[in-house]
Amino acid sequence: MEKTPLYERLRKHKELDRASFHTPGHKCSDFLPKELLSLDLTELPDTDALYEADGVIRETEKNLAILFDTRRSLISAGGCTLAIQTMLACAAVRGKKMIFARNSHRSAAAAAALLGITPVWVSPQSSDCFTGRVRAEDIETILKKEGDVSAVYITSPDYYGEITDIEALSQICKRYNALLLVDNAHGSHLAFGRKNMHPIHLGADASACSLHKTLPVLTGGAALNINNQFIADNAKESMALFGSTSPSYPIMASIDICCGYMLDRGKRDYAALEDTVGEIKSIAAKKGITIPSGICDPLRICINTECTGLIENQYEYFARYGIDPEFCDGSNVVFICTPFNSASDFDRLKKAIKALPDKIKEPKRHRVPLPKQALLPRDTLFLQKETVAIKKSLGRICADLLCPCPPGVPVAVPGEIIDEVCIGVLEEMGIEYIKCIK
Repeated sequence: MEKTPLYERLRKHKELDRASFHTPGHKCSDFLPKELLSLDLTELPDTDALYEADGVIRETEKNLAILFDTRRSLISAGGCTLAIQTMLACAAVRGKKMIFARNSHRSAAAAAALLGITPVWVSPQSSDCFTGRVRAEDIETILKKEGDVSAVYITSPDYYGEITDIEALSQICKRYNALLLVDNAHGSHLAFGRKNMHPIHLGADASACSLHKTLPVLTGGAALNINNQFIADNAKESMALFGSTSPSYPIMASIDICCGYMLDRGKRDYAALEDTVGEIKSIAAKKGITIPSGICDPLRICINTECTGLIENQYEYFARYGIDPEFCDGSNVVFICTPFNSASDFDRLKKAIKALPDKIKEPKRHRVPLPKQALLPRDTLFLQKETVAIKKSLGRICADLLCPCPPGVPVAVPGEIIDEVCIGVLEEMGIEYIKCIK
């Protein structure tokens, strides 16, 4: 048995010298100082404490607020999950429901169950092979019908880079006195392009930003950006309910270093990258490859290889060109681009896209199941469960968070009835067993 299997595998993968088009945003470059590991300290009189920050951590959070132009920004060393849990806890009101976009991450579904939130699901609308966007008019219809909604929770951008009309949603939420919360895990950089497309700038009350995904921050580094005074006043207390009492100082220090970089020259670097990424998107589009339409993340490349007739495994195909994508789902491939990708990285990607087959055909449409709800998510947490074969689960009540990650989007959540569409999607994902209520 190998004594250090994980460490050795990481070393071996590093030696492959692949072009990193996945998280984290620093791309394992030399941007972050090597001495960070030697700064793995803890809460001391001069190093501050995350949940009672009134010293150097508070100063970094003030710089983040300046960077993102917020009322308050909080550091998370527990990833975007901690930021999501915090803003949901702040927005939850006993007796009121909360609207959730169906393409919400599993962390939101889990937090809703833990907090006893009654979710009202709304499906994104898509005309192609990608997830699609939640429409403002659909949100307004639900707000009119329910009348007791405390908040609207959406994901923008989604995993494929599609951006929702935050401005329109913000205006509607204000009319109905509902908070607008945005999972902006993959869009921290959107504040720094040629056009500010960050949810806070567009009217969201709070956004969870996974800084490490697209900015030069260690994995696990995130921020909760807030533009609502009630959330700003209560967020630290709520964050402490979920967060580790031993937050990583190297992660927090990497956020501090990133913040300084972005305030200095980072905005220029990220804006300049839009030309390179735009060129690669144009190469794919001219070849006839399906890419997301409408308003999209200017630094994320998503292509549908199914429409090209590619038979080879997607990971294996791009590995032959020395590339590690962020995500492959059998139909679509996602590439995350940052200024820490080299010119050589982009040359490899151009070459790989140009070499894709030319058998252009219509790709399959994306399906987001919306099963019927039999129980509230929280109620299922305390019931007996049993493992059931997918093929025998029809009509059973789901006790699992069926959110394969990535992208971590729910196929079914606890309390929902497994239907034929769910079974089909789960079988496509290779899932054979799930937990159901006994």
